[in-house]
Amino acid sequence: MATIDEELGALERDIRQLKIEYDQFFGGGRKRPPNEIEWRIELIVKKYGERAGEMKYGQRFRYNNLTQTYAKYKDIFRKRTRQKEEGTVQRHFGAAAKAIEAERAQRLAEANARYATAVADASTFRMTCSEPERETEKVEKLFRAFVEAKKAAGEDVARLTHAGFAEFVRKKTKDLQRQKNCSEVEYVVEIVDNQVKLKALVKA
Repeated sequence: MATIDEELGALERDIRQLKIEYDQFFGGGRKRPPNEIEWRIELIVKKYGERAGEMKYGQRFRYNNLTQTYAKYKDIFRKRTRQKEEGTVQRHFGAAAKAIEAERAQRLAEANARYATAVADASTFRMTCSEPERETEKVEKLFRAFVEAKKAAGEDVARLTHAGFAEFVRKKTKDLQRQKNCSEVEYVVEIVDNQVKLKALVKA
């Protein structure tokens, strides 16, 4: 029987494959949408939506990111599918045709922009702090998010310790507050090209 981590790994691969096959469908390389993969994803999403209490913090974090990504993809796929269907059944002529095609192209561009934003948002964790030595719960959540993101990206976490990470955040926050004369620092954990980045951004 597959473990939770194994099923979450399969869910992540299926979501990635779903995007590839939908892109092929919209590009004309497939005649039908990838309904079989979508059905598999729905089963896993429903299964662990009902069993969230069985998952550890890191597994819930990963599951929530994956389901958010899937939900945003699904909304975009639905809209693009409708646009594709409209394009195949409707025929227009002259100036009216150009106006309608321009509007359709704009809607498609907006959908693609939302798609790009969905991908970025789904793989990002943000946390703002001003006194990390007192905000231990925030630092703990940031540490867990950083570790789980690294695990999800297949990076080594053996050398990471909570104490070392907390000291890094404390020192980084104080340094930026002194250098930039700011009150708060926002830390961002994000996955870019399968690499985990931890950014510290100055807040006014």
